[in-house]
Amino acid sequence: MTDTKNQKLGNKIPRTSALEQDPEERSKNFQEVCLGYTPAMAQLEASRCLLCKKPKCVLGCPVRVAIPDFIKLVSEGDFIGAARKVKEANSLPAVTGRVCPQEDQCEKHCVVGLKGEPVAIGKLERFVADYERVHGKEALEKVADPTGKKIAIVGAGPAGLSAAADLAKRGHEVVIFEALHKPGGVLFYGIPEFRLPKEILEAELDYLERLGIKIKVNYVIGKIKTLDELMKEDNFDAVFIGTGAGLPYFLDIPGENLNGVYSANEFLTRVNLMHAWEFPVFDTPVHAHKIVAVVGGGNTALDAARTALRLPTVEKVKLIYRRSRDELPARIEEVEHAEAEGIEFHYLVSPVAIKGENGWTTSIQCVQMELGEPDESGRRHAHAKEDSEVFIETDAVVIALGSGVNPLISKSSSELKTDSKGHIEVADPDVNLTSKKGVFAGGDIVTGAATVISAMGAGRKAAKGIHDYVMSLTK
Repeated sequence: MTDTKNQKLGNKIPRTSALEQDPEERSKNFQEVCLGYTPAMAQLEASRCLLCKKPKCVLGCPVRVAIPDFIKLVSEGDFIGAARKVKEANSLPAVTGRVCPQEDQCEKHCVVGLKGEPVAIGKLERFVADYERVHGKEALEKVADPTGKKIAIVGAGPAGLSAAADLAKRGHEVVIFEALHKPGGVLFYGIPEFRLPKEILEAELDYLERLGIKIKVNYVIGKIKTLDELMKEDNFDAVFIGTGAGLPYFLDIPGENLNGVYSANEFLTRVNLMHAWEFPVFDTPVHAHKIVAVVGGGNTALDAARTALRLPTVEKVKLIYRRSRDELPARIEEVEHAEAEGIEFHYLVSPVAIKGENGWTTSIQCVQMELGEPDESGRRHAHAKEDSEVFIETDAVVIALGSGVNPLISKSSSELKTDSKGHIEVADPDVNLTSKKGVFAGGDIVTGAATVISAMGAGRKAAKGIHDYVMSLTK
């Protein structure tokens, strides 16, 4: 039963903390850290929502989930109805409820948060998605009658999956072409098991396939087929490109070619994809390092550091960041989890060289940094102190400084305009239409590396544009 008094109290009720594994235990395993809400906890947290008539939280959500509507259903105990309300706008709620930075999006605009802590929208979204799945009550959303139109989606990451779901619901035939052997993009290859269990992602992907979406893996568009061949030979009426940004950036300093130096992409994929933590059951280990240093301060850096900590031979993990804790771009929840697990944070230091012996990494040479005025990112500019050299001992370095785009698709299509960094330019940003007729794009391939939910928002926006475009065609 809903406590109507609570519904009026809003921020006077403390925010409900989710259940979690104990830091001492979780730092040694790859099981999920956050254990979510019980039904009673979910209803209590939902009762904090003020059910605003003009909800700003919805405007903060890139896919425009009807947040007050689903939370009201949670408070009433209708968890299945709440899950289905979320799925009207978000086809991957169990994923986004786990990995989205809600604190910088929907929750940032929550009115309850003006005088207290905002409603835990993300945790509630996760709860209803899990409840529906665990209780076997998943029902397919209504799919429109077949339109006879065919849409190709290039890339099975968040943008491509979101676009595919919306297009399938509109009655179109949708085929996703994925270059790697598993769909999901960063969701599968980049995010660790302890933040997003593979079984959760696979359940969400299974739901999309039951909507009628076909997924072809090990299919590299730009090599096996070009965009023109998809449209002219395979009769696709439109194409959406959502290939993300998976080309890692490096430091460009001496020693990066030493053994024991990884990009975060490589490191996370080795562990994530090949079950390196289960050696020798899975004979695909990461080298038996003892001290791992991660360079960077974003979510990927935190993922790499916390993953390294859980490997059986690793004794210590150090995170190296050129600014202070206040400037860390990673989610504060991830930072707090890492601190609790024992990650060492080395702030205000920046690498200038990686040192080694006999071809193997032994330390990172750094300089100490000072903070000045804010730069173009809004964070305070960091500059090196004179004569401030320090050496940080490590036998492995994971570089997590962001990533760029793979130029394969754009190079195979001369009509596709890109910017100086290789991002695909959209001629009409309202629908994510590119310079090539019938070709749309969205997500990191357009904006550069961003969040999962922003990529999904771009996919939804493009799906609307694609639908309008293909329905205007005559055959």
